[in-house]
Amino acid sequence: MIEVEGVHKSYGSREVLRGIDLHVSANRAMVVLGPSGSGKSTLLRCVAALEPFEAGRILIDGELIGYQPTGGQRRRLPESALARQRAEIGMVFQAFNLFPHMTALENVMLGLVHVRKQPREVARATALEWLVRVGLGDRGDAFPAQLSGGQQQRVAIARACATQPKVLLLDEVTSALDPELVGEVLKVIKDLSSAGVTMLIVTHEVLFAREVAHGVVFMDDGVIVERGTPDDILVHPRTERFQAFLKRYSNVSMRTT
Repeated sequence: MIEVEGVHKSYGSREVLRGIDLHVSANRAMVVLGPSGSGKSTLLRCVAALEPFEAGRILIDGELIGYQPTGGQRRRLPESALARQRAEIGMVFQAFNLFPHMTALENVMLGLVHVRKQPREVARATALEWLVRVGLGDRGDAFPAQLSGGQQQRVAIARACATQPKVLLLDEVTSALDPELVGEVLKVIKDLSSAGVTMLIVTHEVLFAREVAHGVVFMDDGVIVERGTPDDILVHPRTERFQAFLKRYSNVSMRTT
């Protein structure tokens, strides 16, 4: 469902992604681990058609993302075409990015009305179904300021999922939360994985990755250093860099209850 092949991305003279190859099968969850500055979030933004990149290609469900080939070259798609592609890609950010003047229900309805062009009553019913699914069926009338950080992030996940995108990208969605709120968000993601949602997840929650992921990659300095199944790569890390990373983050207790 997600194919990343030889992707290079630079900011000025700094090369952030240095030839990334990554495949995520349909109905599977892939977790990307790595230290800050390793290129994880940049990778997600390239997959989401939010960032241009200098070389390589990204496909979602067989469609080339962000570019079209022209005469042996590639050309960045116009914004209208990018918007159409982004409509098939759900993304949840570290910051919740909810509209503060809208209720939780209105935030979830937004993409259904303006992107999927659903009638408001149909969109309202769908949005409410997703709020129930993330455990917030009784908070639809609440504004973001009236919700905890964990509740706001669950609304953001519901909003991303409600339009039924082909893939869901999650970028450190628990990093801005107080520790006691992390578990409620991770439980929602675990439920989505069990339901067969195709996901690419950037997280530091190593123990959670072992429970939810079908595959894990470890990035460092813009390259993928290790990859494998959770039971393999998280139990038998091969490089000293990954061993040090796991030693640091595996001590964080599991918080999915």
